[in-house]
Amino acid sequence: MNRMLDGLRKELIENKGDSVLISSNINQRYVSEFDFSDGYIFVLQNKAYVITDFRYVEAAKASVDQKEFTVVCAKGSMIGEIMRIAEEEGVYNIFIEEMSVSCGMHERFRSELSCNFKLSFGASAAFSKLRAEKSDSELLKIAKAQAVTDKAFEHILKVLDPKMTEIDVALELEFFMRRNGAEGLAFDTIAVSGSASSLPHGVPRNVQLEKGFLTMDFGARVDGYCSDMTRTVVIGRADDEMKRLYNTVLTAQRAALDFLAEGVVCRQVDKIARDIINSAGYEGCFGHSLGHGIGMVVHEAPRFAPSAHESSLLSRGNVMSVEPGIYIEGKYGCRIEDMIAVNSEGKVINMTHSPKELIEIY
Repeated sequence: MNRMLDGLRKELIENKGDSVLISSNINQRYVSEFDFSDGYIFVLQNKAYVITDFRYVEAAKASVDQKEFTVVCAKGSMIGEIMRIAEEEGVYNIFIEEMSVSCGMHERFRSELSCNFKLSFGASAAFSKLRAEKSDSELLKIAKAQAVTDKAFEHILKVLDPKMTEIDVALELEFFMRRNGAEGLAFDTIAVSGSASSLPHGVPRNVQLEKGFLTMDFGARVDGYCSDMTRTVVIGRADDEMKRLYNTVLTAQRAALDFLAEGVVCRQVDKIARDIINSAGYEGCFGHSLGHGIGMVVHEAPRFAPSAHESSLLSRGNVMSVEPGIYIEGKYGCRIEDMIAVNSEGKVINMTHSPKELIEIY
């Protein structure tokens, strides 16, 4: 049985007249393990269809479980194929992905589907809930992605040179991950130094590394799943204030990690780290949330954030970042990020194994 399909049906499909039309690449891969960029997955109460064209049919048949999915090669309009299947199966209510369907696509659905069908929102919310709770096999894929990321950090420490540019650093990390098992990057690599390290999501520049903090935020994608890690090192020697700032971030992260347990309130985890940073005199310098869910995309539910709902709890299957930071505008910044998971036994494990002591490169 396909756990993802079964969960989707339990969340949305209540009777024979309900269905789900999946148009986003991420959610298509989530339910089918087939990565394609042109087509749809149409899920009914007891059937599921992969609808694509000639370019992907052979690959689809080789990739999907044909006990779960029927592969359909559209002879004309793919929406026309969906309408034909829906009419044959007596479907009248089609749930769509409200967070990823564009206005143009929505209008296309409305115009090409006959008036017999109703389009309903709710599929995105269902996927968000389902994807937040990873299975053991998903956790293994994420652990593999993080292992590649850890190796990349070990590698960069061996080759890092103050004469490199920020782009050099980013490319070195990216090339290493691709050469060592990553199918791609989890997100655009961040490597920013000196004054630019005060930018939490700064873009690597074609400039020689500035003295001071060098923040590297990077991750691999393996079997469709992401990793996410940040490490900050020092180019040159750290002065006393830099050491104090770095150690404050590290203390905040360790306190948050020590607090983690199945069932803790997500916004309380954020508060643990934020209170330490604020009490050290850096109030207002930690402007983002403490962490976010990680899976097939690098930012998904749930979140360690002040705005997280009181009912949002750390649960089995969650994979989260824990990434406090301090950023002083125009001067420098520092972030330290690990990735944790709650396994099927309810135990919190840290998937990140790279060192966190202050490292100076000179």
